[in-house]
Amino acid sequence: MPLTMNKEVFITCAVTGSGGTQDRSPHVPRSPKQIADSAIAAAKAGAAVVHCHVRDPETGAPSRKLEYYREVTDRIRDADVDVVLNLTAGMGGDMVFGGANNPLPLSEAGTDMIGAEERVAHVAECLPEICTLDCGTMNFAEADYVMTNTPGMLQAMGKMMTDLGVKPEIEAFDTGHLWYAKQLVADGILEPDVLVQLCMGVPWGAPDDLNTFMAMVNNVPPEWTFSAFALGRNQMAYVAAAVLAGGNVRVGLEDNLWLDKGVLATNEQLVTRAKCIIEGMGARVIGPAEVREKLRLTKRAPRG
Repeated sequence: MPLTMNKEVFITCAVTGSGGTQDRSPHVPRSPKQIADSAIAAAKAGAAVVHCHVRDPETGAPSRKLEYYREVTDRIRDADVDVVLNLTAGMGGDMVFGGANNPLPLSEAGTDMIGAEERVAHVAECLPEICTLDCGTMNFAEADYVMTNTPGMLQAMGKMMTDLGVKPEIEAFDTGHLWYAKQLVADGILEPDVLVQLCMGVPWGAPDDLNTFMAMVNNVPPEWTFSAFALGRNQMAYVAAAVLAGGNVRVGLEDNLWLDKGVLATNEQLVTRAKCIIEGMGARVIGPAEVREKLRLTKRAPRG
């Protein structure tokens, strides 16, 4: 299909993620204050959306604690800059098998498998404008680890998100995830104007070559809004690719730690560079108010 470049682009900054990157860069935020401060700096640099996980402040390990999400949310909403808040709902679906010859019982180290209501508890508590919905089960790089999202689990979580008035952002790691997202719309679980994030180069999902990327783009219905990212050194190349293909962009330390060879990045620097690329292509970077209007989002006020 012919490409139609996006001329009005929003930037999402994925602030910290849940990967084991906390000891690989001093700029990866750990505490709720550090995560919020990094998100606020990214917003001031031009990110209209901040996508947040939380971590244990001492170890940097990924966490699901409600009080961490509440503090991050309150700090961002109380800040002197406007930004759309996007919280992960990807935690709680981790299964680590016992090995090739003895897969059961599951390993206690790394397994974190909980029910749909508990996986969405922080979303119900904090009511962000957007939260993620990883739309499929997938092998990751680790030998015995599986990210688990069954159709039943996705139906339950998707309905909870929709009922809460929080817009799901479909995380699509392969074309089959887009196929199932379409089924969630057909089943009435999701509203037709879907927001989707195309996740490229995540082992073992869709590789980040351009042919695969365009296969993903071509599976996005025209009434949906999509964004895209690639891991590591191809992050900035995919800023340009996403805009050229008609989409929006995601950058941030969740996906890439480096600004240049040998130079560790901050979230603010990654957003600044992405903005320069977008504007250099002749497109305009839009802000949070325009994103809310475009995606029909409900902004929540800070708590009194």
